[in-house]
Amino acid sequence: MTSSVPSHGAPDWRPSISIVEHVVVDDEGRTLTEPLREDIRLLGGILGDVVREHSGAETFDLVENARIAAFRIRRAEIDRDELADMFTDLDIGVALPIIRAFTNFALLANLAEDIHRERRRSLHVRAGDAPQDSSLAATYAKLAAADLPDAEVGRALADATVVPVITAHPTETRRRTVFEAQNRITELMRFRGRTELTPDEDAEVVEGIRRQILTLWQTALIRLERLTIQDEVRAGLRYYDASFFDVVPAINTKVRAALREAYPEAGLADDPMIRMGSWIGGDRDGNPFVTDEVVTLATSLAAQTAVAHHLSELRLLTQELSMSARLIDTDAGLLELAGASADDPTADEPFRLALRHIRSRLGATAAEMFGAEFLASLDQVVFDGTQAYATADELLADLDVVDAALRDNRDDSIADDRLARLREAVRTFGFNLSGLDMRQNSDMHEEVIAELFAWAGVHPDYRSLDEDARVRVLSAELTSRRPLVRPDAELSELAIKELGIVRAAAAAVATFGPQAVPNYIISMCTSVSDMLEPMILLKEAGLIDVDAETGKTVSTVRIVPLFETIEDLQQGAETLLAALDLPFYRELVAGQADMQEVMLGYSDSNKDGGYMAANWALYRGELDLVEAAEKAGIRLRLFHGRGGTVGRGGGPSYDAILAQPPGAVQGSLRITEQGEIIAAKYAEPVIAERNLETLLAATIESSLLDVEGLGEESEDAYANMDEIAALARTAYSALVHETPGFVEYFTTSTPLSEIGALNIGSRPASRKQTEKISDLRAIPWVLSWTQSRVMLPGWYGTGAAFEQWVGESPERLATLQRYYEKWPFFRTVMSNMAQVLAKSDMGLAHRYAQLVPDETLRDTVFGMIVDEHERTIAMYSKITGTDDLLADNAALKRSVYNRFPYLEPLNLLQVELLRRFRAGDDESRVRRGIQLTMNGLATALRNSG
Repeated sequence: MTSSVPSHGAPDWRPSISIVEHVVVDDEGRTLTEPLREDIRLLGGILGDVVREHSGAETFDLVENARIAAFRIRRAEIDRDELADMFTDLDIGVALPIIRAFTNFALLANLAEDIHRERRRSLHVRAGDAPQDSSLAATYAKLAAADLPDAEVGRALADATVVPVITAHPTETRRRTVFEAQNRITELMRFRGRTELTPDEDAEVVEGIRRQILTLWQTALIRLERLTIQDEVRAGLRYYDASFFDVVPAINTKVRAALREAYPEAGLADDPMIRMGSWIGGDRDGNPFVTDEVVTLATSLAAQTAVAHHLSELRLLTQELSMSARLIDTDAGLLELAGASADDPTADEPFRLALRHIRSRLGATAAEMFGAEFLASLDQVVFDGTQAYATADELLADLDVVDAALRDNRDDSIADDRLARLREAVRTFGFNLSGLDMRQNSDMHEEVIAELFAWAGVHPDYRSLDEDARVRVLSAELTSRRPLVRPDAELSELAIKELGIVRAAAAAVATFGPQAVPNYIISMCTSVSDMLEPMILLKEAGLIDVDAETGKTVSTVRIVPLFETIEDLQQGAETLLAALDLPFYRELVAGQADMQEVMLGYSDSNKDGGYMAANWALYRGELDLVEAAEKAGIRLRLFHGRGGTVGRGGGPSYDAILAQPPGAVQGSLRITEQGEIIAAKYAEPVIAERNLETLLAATIESSLLDVEGLGEESEDAYANMDEIAALARTAYSALVHETPGFVEYFTTSTPLSEIGALNIGSRPASRKQTEKISDLRAIPWVLSWTQSRVMLPGWYGTGAAFEQWVGESPERLATLQRYYEKWPFFRTVMSNMAQVLAKSDMGLAHRYAQLVPDETLRDTVFGMIVDEHERTIAMYSKITGTDDLLADNAALKRSVYNRFPYLEPLNLLQVELLRRFRAGDDESRVRRGIQLTMNGLATALRNSG
């Protein structure tokens, strides 16, 4: 296809083809989605009534007319200009409620879609259909069909661990109040859908929904003040009471029981497969607001959340286990735990006595950790001076005594209820709740270490040394027990801050256990010295030491290099092997169960080289790391730094994990959960259970089954992808890195500069004060292109690469078609790209392009974007054999078809308000209107940054 862009980017430009034409919904699809449309009609109708009642008929009529016009635009019945003209110079007092209406509708539509997915899954289960892929039931069936020996399962799943890591990369713009109102509406909608109601009862439920929607309408959707890190810490912890405490222990228990039943000789451990991690409060890469006080707060609040949960469950257990010694045979171990004897008349309720003793000990633990004020804030905690628990394992041992006593009394069903959940919760969450990762940029480490070495007389100018010399100096210090600096050392503000942070981490480890701070991640890691420099800081804080007897370097904190750019991914294995060649570092890894973790950066590699080049660099990098780990005789665990959007590694988790290369998932992985994805996946138990099951199912399958599917064709496929990725990077770089004025086009055609005012996170938009693309954070880079509906990070360069590589060769096209059919990596890359293309809209993107003052620049860059967009869709169609971009994603197809027209007014109003703001209209309501449109679009698109 050719571009339809006329010279000078004339306003009457139209895309040569509508994306909706690439989203095919047939009669069967419409029938299946009728319950969803009924829910949307109900919720939208109530919202419309609220708008009319509280903002007036005029506002309601404008909203309704905009809605009707948006659908007519989709059906090509009217020109987009007609809707845009409705908003031109519209009074801001009128525009704001229109924006709020469409934003609240997006919230409600998301809710309806989630409920519809639940409904569809329930129908499949009740119909007796085969388990759906990505469920544990389907995984167990695949394992059974593979007829794997127990020993193989045991080896593959030894120390199996799946860790979702909650991060404060906040494209999630919802306030907690909004979050809670949505949850209440969800529960009411579920109740209405699952219960036979009389007309009066149904009316009562609908009225309850109406009250919540009214509350939403009258609740401010955006914050007046920017989030602090303290706010982010507390926001991350809310998901434990919302879902994690209910769901994570239950899944850990269920998967362990199922695997042990199927593979009784596998020797599977009691350790939980799912554990939780966090970056909130420990990630200071580019965030100047992380301090030692923040680290202390994050680790303390996490521990308080865990201990408070355990105490609450113990209180309920004490109420429930009322068995009388007159009616049961009392276990001697239980009596010993309770501090009573069999003939003691006060020991008539031995389980209650034992549980009160356990609760008293845990109360003493809480008092030691957090002080008397925390203990006093908890309901009915009895602390009678009993000895505190030193570790969570001691608490678990006491609970095991209670469990054994119940089972001896043939009360297995009681033992398998609340007590089983609490025992699993103690295994999973301990006293620390989750592991707080520390992260900092390698440039900062270099600066601080140079200062410390100069102060201590190690070397006057460390930064002048070449790599070999740096490694020698660092190695000498890391094999010595001496500290570098005294407490009274006169250091820079940066050095004092960095040392304070790692000392706060050491204090958390001493108080809450090694799992409180399990990892130290080095951003932009390019060399061995980058890996060693933070070890000096950890050594100063006592988190790394040299054993006095053996002389070996030891630590409970893992050193995790983060390879982010394409070059770093290509050289990652070489860097890792060079570090492991250092005897003291190899000893360190040996002391950590021979496990080396490596983090992979999806965001910066994409920003660096584009979608296809980044995806292939990650795959190739993983293959090299797997080979390096085998060569070094260690186990490798990969940590995937994925964002919500496809441009930052997003997309369905199950497909993404199965698309990993052979050997990359060895029973364990860690994965970041970011932004609006956290709420989408974990806001309440039903959805959280499904998403955590998905992570486990994919991890187990990838560890035990051959999922790559290439066989002997793998080396040829890798070589072909090397060529395609190089072509894609060249095409991407020609636009992003080589086109004069591209940065100006990007900053003026998107709401980049306005994103900083959205108050959605504590972190600045750029690592440095610069206009370079390389220094811009990935979130605003992706969010800006998403808001303007270009979605450039999720596809640009791919069409050109395919077109050039295939040329006129039917054989090469057939090769790509074969990869799409049999290679999960390639299919996932294509599927994720298609999702992005389905959400893009060049007609709307052209509206944003009109914000670029330089007409020549506008025509040049936008013309390149449109040409590549059409080229990419054409090549997708040739390779996959379908014009339907969402043929393999029914849920997104429903969303695009049923409600994407509702985004049209938000985009058009955003462009209108950006035009006014940049023309000098600095009224606070105009700024707020821009922020509200960004909020609405981020909500509606779901994975926006």
